[in-house]
Amino acid sequence: MEVMKEGAGTQLQKESKPATQPTRKRKLADPAQATIDEATQLMLERAHELDIDTVFDRAENMKPCNIGTQGTCCKNCGMGPCRLPLPKSGIEGDDERKGLCGATPNTIAARNFLRMIASGAAAHSDHGRCVAEVFLAAAKKQTEDYKIKDPLKLLAIAPHFRVDTTVEVDGEVVDRKLDEIAVEVAEKALNEWGKAEGELLYLQRAPKPLYEKWKKTGVLPRNIDREIVEIMHRTHIGVDQDYKNLMKQGTRAAIADGWGGSMLATDLQDVLFGTPYPLQSEANLGVLKEEYVNIIIHGHEPVLSEMLVTVAQHKELQDYSKSKGAKGIQLAGICCTANEVLQRHGVPLCGTFLQQELAIITGACDAMVVDIQCIFQNIANVAKCFHTKIITTHPIAKMEQDNVIHIEFDEHNALDDAVKIIMIAIDNFTNRKAEVMIPPQKAPQVAGFGVEAIEYHLGGIFRGSYVPLNDNIINGRIRGIGGVVGCNNARTKHNDGHITVVKELIKNDVIVLTTGCNGIACAMAGLLTPESAAVHCGPGLAEVCETVGIPPVLHMGSCVDNSRILLAATEVVKAGGLGTDICDLPAAGSAPEWMSEKAISIGQYFVASGVYTVFGVGLPVSGAPVFQKYLFEEFEKLYGGMWDLEVDPVKHARKMIAHIDKKRHALGIDKARERILVDMATRREMASA
Repeated sequence: MEVMKEGAGTQLQKESKPATQPTRKRKLADPAQATIDEATQLMLERAHELDIDTVFDRAENMKPCNIGTQGTCCKNCGMGPCRLPLPKSGIEGDDERKGLCGATPNTIAARNFLRMIASGAAAHSDHGRCVAEVFLAAAKKQTEDYKIKDPLKLLAIAPHFRVDTTVEVDGEVVDRKLDEIAVEVAEKALNEWGKAEGELLYLQRAPKPLYEKWKKTGVLPRNIDREIVEIMHRTHIGVDQDYKNLMKQGTRAAIADGWGGSMLATDLQDVLFGTPYPLQSEANLGVLKEEYVNIIIHGHEPVLSEMLVTVAQHKELQDYSKSKGAKGIQLAGICCTANEVLQRHGVPLCGTFLQQELAIITGACDAMVVDIQCIFQNIANVAKCFHTKIITTHPIAKMEQDNVIHIEFDEHNALDDAVKIIMIAIDNFTNRKAEVMIPPQKAPQVAGFGVEAIEYHLGGIFRGSYVPLNDNIINGRIRGIGGVVGCNNARTKHNDGHITVVKELIKNDVIVLTTGCNGIACAMAGLLTPESAAVHCGPGLAEVCETVGIPPVLHMGSCVDNSRILLAATEVVKAGGLGTDICDLPAAGSAPEWMSEKAISIGQYFVASGVYTVFGVGLPVSGAPVFQKYLFEEFEKLYGGMWDLEVDPVKHARKMIAHIDKKRHALGIDKARERILVDMATRREMASA
């Protein structure tokens, strides 16, 4: 990228190029081909005018390694990398493909797949560990900045940790103090990462037939950290060389993520910050406000962003921002930190993963505060072209660029840290020099559909239940359930896969549960409002949405909140009439534009939970056809779920619908119940019968 000096609008002055700089002209992404989102197209055009490099342009100039995308490049020792491309004749002669140590394509692809699971599980589970540590500090009153906001959720999860909520005193059963319960829950939660014996406590929350499958196949996780460490050991040169045995450990680690670290993170965040319930907000770059101090929070861990939301509302800081010429403070979010503060506070969504550079290019971003995961290092380079302050906050996530400020988060001084960050942003408001260009595009949304909120919407406060959902699946108004989640990927058209898959599903009466950047994409496309059902849904789903007052796409939170989808599926099983296990449900999972190793871990724990799971873009297993067949076919015999791949988003959705129809047939509910218009005479007969 050519670094620009700050200036006004397109009058930014280019620094002269060094004499040694190559003159080869780089390719620029075509905005119309790069994204379906109009705001993103506008900001790409502006980036090109200002000669600012973005991820979309880099994707044009750097082609992926063909062997790497096949999953058969091994660099796990110093003798490699060993590259094993597919022979032109297909799988014939596959025995001749070997690494220097003799590793086969199946072994190499499986090892690479496992290492992606390990990294993804580590990312989610380390997030959960941080939340548990803050939770323990709050429970022990070691910090005044965090307090338990949802005691009812604490009482609800305590039994899963085998923590008593009552105690017998003089022969009488009385309630235990909340503080005592909180400390014991926190200590037992933290123990899940490294206990010496036993199994993860939350595994018992799964349907009993699913738990028994895990037990029979030997994949019950022992503790969270151990399963990740064991993957790294097994994939070291000369250790595990059986792709089936490798995937057994991959499954164990993925379950430790979905039913362990991620689920713990979600539950403890709910207790600490409040359980989400539906609220209104907006989404896309248009949520930024030119006359306000704009602070963008980006990443995945909400412990600091919760404090930023609290502090930004303080009258003293609002008044201070006005003394600098602003009308106030505007918070907006990117990625899953955005989803966390959206679902609890209504903070608007600024954009998805691929829009983070573009938010700075608006010229209106006074500070971008980042924590962990999915953060481009290039945002620091883009910030040099404007006045934006990049502030890192986590000890494990720093940047090498000299224009980045690091303010390390400490739960004991969280409010003070938040004040310091917001003061930096306010002071920076007066440093704006480039012309501000905020796209007008933004869309209304309703988000915050946790497991409890869905239950409430379906049955009310006194009789909350998943039975109405099951009844409408059985009677055919709702065809089934689609879990559509995941990132954006610059190797495919931004948001196109997400929106095409979701629209095809709801058009065919499949209700969609979403998290992560798919949720943000759906919000930007206007699919997170109850009114969208009448426009985009089939008649059955539209009728249900209108009656209950919900959108056809239910935004359930951040990527760790995929655990909410698992628990919602468990509640559907408990409600009855749709089988005894998650694999019996007319349901399917999808990640149309995945890119993160976290997505592989998520996909694996959904497959291991009995969910047919389709990925878009590609999977790094095609170079090992035998291993790919094992994932795509044989896994279903073990867990009831399996992997699949479909790049075309319409075909992708139709594969999900075909699977849902297969499950409806197996349950004997594939024929829609005949609907009869009943006249008043017949109604009287029915009433008197």
